[in-house]
Amino acid sequence: MSAPTRVLRVPGGFTLRWSARTAAVMAVLLLACAAVWVVAVFTGTYRIGTGRILDVFAGGGSGTDRFIVMGQRLPRVCAALLVGAALGLSGALFQSLSRNPLGSPDVIGFTTGSTSGALVVILTGGGAGGAAGTGVGAGSVLGGLVTAGAVYGFTASRGVSGSRLVLAGIAVGAMLASVNDFLLTRADLESAESAKAWTFGSLNAVSWPQVTPLALALPVLAVMALVLGRPLRLMEMGDDTAGALGVNVTRVRALALLLGVALAGTAIAVAGPIGFLALAAPQLARRITRSPGAPIGSALLTGALVLALADLLAQRLLSPFQIPVGLVTGALGGVYLLWLLSRERKNVRPA
Repeated sequence: MSAPTRVLRVPGGFTLRWSARTAAVMAVLLLACAAVWVVAVFTGTYRIGTGRILDVFAGGGSGTDRFIVMGQRLPRVCAALLVGAALGLSGALFQSLSRNPLGSPDVIGFTTGSTSGALVVILTGGGAGGAAGTGVGAGSVLGGLVTAGAVYGFTASRGVSGSRLVLAGIAVGAMLASVNDFLLTRADLESAESAKAWTFGSLNAVSWPQVTPLALALPVLAVMALVLGRPLRLMEMGDDTAGALGVNVTRVRALALLLGVALAGTAIAVAGPIGFLALAAPQLARRITRSPGAPIGSALLTGALVLALADLLAQRLLSPFQIPVGLVTGALGGVYLLWLLSRERKNVRPA
């Protein structure tokens, strides 16, 4: 049962709908993200006292302390929170757009398309320093947009429905996965190893030049997604109903598709393809907020928290050896899907 909603009118003629439960959940998620940030920055394999870390933030500290805190721990946890937020928000947009809980960018092929674009740049030498090159970000977003155009083109002629979008995305994603494997086989050994490691999804060597573009883009994309939240909820009732209520269905669908691809592409450019997060975060947010659809704001915070926790686990589980965070989210995603399956079986009642 969904919680009662309140309406907040903001300048510009827009309205925001929210419930007390959603507001409370988002506050708890925000505090949890802050707690993970503190743990990630103030603890680690290299032991630095709290006073020394505070001294670094004040502009002092030794060169080693500044490098560990400001050059490694801080950009890594910020990247985890930002990438998780972008993927959670992207998943919420795609699931609302397709009206299907499987409508996440990694399931319907957009993540694979973004990976294809980034791999082309990396393997042709355009991503100087591995994934740190700005060309990788452009290639990732462009690959996702081309994939989105192909998927939309396959479905538009007979009407864009959730099931057609998912099926077309799976088909295109499968073909692009083969293209990615082919690209790796044609590269030299060093480039192929570097690119293959990137495809696991990792925050091990992330730096500020990678984090900054996402930090600048995410607030803008998040505000645009919030503006689209109400028409997307109306479209979940059907295109005809939404059109009768004044929604320009074609324009909203195109904008949501572009936003979702941009969010997924910029996230992939920073950390590589991270599976299951965009699929699970909106559904987890929907369950804890008891929202009838994929909630935008809480999905963003849920994605940030889940990836930050997963990255802490990737750092500490086999320390000093660090696991790519994409492997951790993949394992957690499998557990999550099994849990959903068990709940469905329990909810089935014999006739």
